Amino acid sequence: MTTRLQPGDPAPDFTLPSDTGESVTLSDLRGSKVVVYFYPAAMTPGCTKQACDFSDAIDRFTGEGYTVLGISPDKPEKLAKFRERDGLGITLLSDPEKEVLTAWGAFGEKKLYGKVVTGVIRSTFVVGEDGSVEHAAYNVKATGHVAKLRKDLGLGA
Repeated sequence: MTTRLQPGDPAPDFTLPSDTGESVTLSDLRGSKVVVYFYPAAMTPGCTKQACDFSDAIDRFTGEGYTVLGISPDKPEKLAKFRERDGLGITLLSDPEKEVLTAWGAFGEKKLYGKVVTGVIRSTFVVGEDGSVEHAAYNVKATGHVAKLRKDLGLGA
């Protein structure tokens, strides 16, 4: 059973390569708020919808001091194609070994079309300026989730 993070837990630190080839380390972002979301695969319909929704709202997030990081098991090259194809304005990070996904409880058993499978659990977290988890949501829907998160964070619908 995968351990799930709860509000108040320290956010597990990570350093991952981005779609631009740079490394991003979560602890380097201390002092600012970070939205970390995990998604199964770049360039699939649901993941594209979610990434586009975050990109469409990026000014709202950054205007309130949030950095948005999307993490999937895809390699940086595929993430770069995803960014280019869909004009994404968020930072995409690669976790092909699924170590960060696992540490955050975003990889494990889930139901897919009524079957229990092992894979990426679509999840979203808000990490506070002190590095602790302020919001943890597992098994989120790709469609409508960004609008709900913005509402929950008081960033407008």
